[in-house]
Amino acid sequence: MTKLGRLYSLFDSVELPENLPYTQCSTWELQFLYLVGRHHLTGQGQIVELGSGGGGSTYALALGLSESPVFDARKGRLHAYDFFRVGKGTFASEKFFDSGHKPADDDSFLDDFKRRLGPFLPFLEIHAGDLWQTSDPEDTTPVEFLHIDIAKTARVFRCVSERFLSRMQVGTVVLHQDFAGPRLPWLHHSTGALLPYIEIAGPPIRSTLAFEVTKPVPADVLKRITEDDYTVDEKLALISAVQDRIDRDHTDGIPFKSVLELSKAYVAHYDGQHRRAWSIAKPLQSDEYLSRTRADHFEQLRKAYDKEPSFLNKLVRKTVGR
Repeated sequence: MTKLGRLYSLFDSVELPENLPYTQCSTWELQFLYLVGRHHLTGQGQIVELGSGGGGSTYALALGLSESPVFDARKGRLHAYDFFRVGKGTFASEKFFDSGHKPADDDSFLDDFKRRLGPFLPFLEIHAGDLWQTSDPEDTTPVEFLHIDIAKTARVFRCVSERFLSRMQVGTVVLHQDFAGPRLPWLHHSTGALLPYIEIAGPPIRSTLAFEVTKPVPADVLKRITEDDYTVDEKLALISAVQDRIDRDHTDGIPFKSVLELSKAYVAHYDGQHRRAWSIAKPLQSDEYLSRTRADHFEQLRKAYDKEPSFLNKLVRKTVGR
């Protein structure tokens, strides 16, 4: 069992404050963040949260760090990255405001975030804005911990990979909070590419996959991940490799093999191979979890398939056009 894996047995010992800031993370994920901060991290490398949102996950992690016997709050820093505002492209909820809704004249909840995280501001470094603008391309400081809850688009994931995953070293801990999102296949095939160099802590904690780097990751592997330098077939094979390593989440509620199979459909979909995407997705409609929680995914893939001309129609158009 990995060092991270031992934290699973401590879930029942964690009692978080009842008035935690609003977050879209589950109680189990917040408990795990606390446990990682309390029992695992030292602050010797950078501790980074990408996508702090309303502050619930940040609070849980910071609380654990503040109670750690080895984290020195005078020297260590927790780096919190987010737009800290609502609007197009931010994927933020108006529930991140103290009032529960956006004020008429302000779309930023940064001040609300700072008030909630008040006890930890002395060791909290906040980076507000677009990640491409707020992260330093010249920073090569090793990252000890990386909580990724921001890679909702391929563009943002490229930044995450280029400026943060590239700074992983042996011992780095990574938490992918959106691992149950089939529309984010870059999380899945990049993890597949990293499998020879990491140890997965255990079953996903609800939608979060946790792993620790156990071998140096070659620069060419990181470069291929950053540049998305894989064919569709290679990506599908990498996701299959992850499917061989994980099954259901630790509460037995999320069937990750099925989730990752639907992720394969999105690999093909984003590549414009809509017939192939639907051929992967269609059989998954019988999966109880996916049919209940991802009906919009199936609708999106089916619509793209319906709009794509059949091979016969393509042939006719090509012939007529001559």
